[in-house]
Amino acid sequence: MVLLQLSSCNHTTSTLCHRSVTHTRRPISPLFSHLPSLNSLLSQNNSICIFTHNTQSSRASAIPFDLSPPPIDHDLYDDMVVAGAKVSEDWVIETFNNDDEALDAVDNGTVVVDLSHYGRIRVSGEDRIPFLHNQSTANFEALSEGGVMMDLNLGDLIGQPYGSHKHYNVGGNPVTVAVGSVISEEGFSLLMSPSAAGLIWKTILSHGTTPMGSNALEIYRIRQGRPAPGSELTDEFNVLEAGLWNSISLNKGCYKGQETVARLITYDGIKQKLWGIQLSSAVEAGSPITVEGKKVGKLTSYTAGKGGNEHFGLGYIKKKAASKGDTVIVGDNVYGIVVDVPYLARQQPPSVSNSKS
Repeated sequence: MVLLQLSSCNHTTSTLCHRSVTHTRRPISPLFSHLPSLNSLLSQNNSICIFTHNTQSSRASAIPFDLSPPPIDHDLYDDMVVAGAKVSEDWVIETFNNDDEALDAVDNGTVVVDLSHYGRIRVSGEDRIPFLHNQSTANFEALSEGGVMMDLNLGDLIGQPYGSHKHYNVGGNPVTVAVGSVISEEGFSLLMSPSAAGLIWKTILSHGTTPMGSNALEIYRIRQGRPAPGSELTDEFNVLEAGLWNSISLNKGCYKGQETVARLITYDGIKQKLWGIQLSSAVEAGSPITVEGKKVGKLTSYTAGKGGNEHFGLGYIKKKAASKGDTVIVGDNVYGIVVDVPYLARQQPPSVSNSKS
């Protein structure tokens, strides 16, 4: 499975500066005539080639370039609508009327998702790294800056750790390619300028890639168990209950909320946990989860799944009330089986030795 994410930054959002340490996901890039075909690359260890039309040169330029977004001179959504996409009032690509096909392709082929509606934050100044470091549970100071390659063959990114990334100059346009995505460690994320997005989108699709809209992506997110803002990530739950251990550093020093996180870990204060729940029928997100008539949790996300008959949800359940394999009741009388989900299964709680500051 290869999951590509296209982010063309075509609104008023801003980019990160050259040495910024955050990484975005799933964009798509340009076309070099001398590079191997996309299909041949995809057949090799889930690799991907990014192409760009450049009649002046067969290689990508390695000259310095500005990562700030260029003027908007092409609207990717025009191409999407022509291709049959349904676009919401908030300019989100909801569906290409192929949700089941796209979900099949996630497991058996290659899909591409447009994330141009995602916002980005620009942080500049000499103290930008310490500032971000002190605002987050993650260790920003331990992250490294991406490099620049002479051409856009991504072979050197294959097999690299999640989040590894490189910056490219393609025909004067900035393109950032990162390993993995927000939902999965597989695939690639590509961030590019809007001026190239339409051409790149068409090029990727011409090689047999299946487009995926936000509706299918939401189903995939829930099935994978990726917590989402507004659902699993709210003021009602904390990062430890959400199981986001890979986003927490216990030896980075002070940051906002650090004492609370440290106490929860030290004194085993995590009272509930996020689980996947296989459901017997449809139920609304927000429904209570009960065991023997007692409320023990809350369903935070629900999907009917592929074909509308694969009912599945995510929900927080008190640790002492139920665990993997147990049966719970969701809502009035919907049966659920507590199960692991892939995204949370990859989260690794720190060992005692690593937690010492």
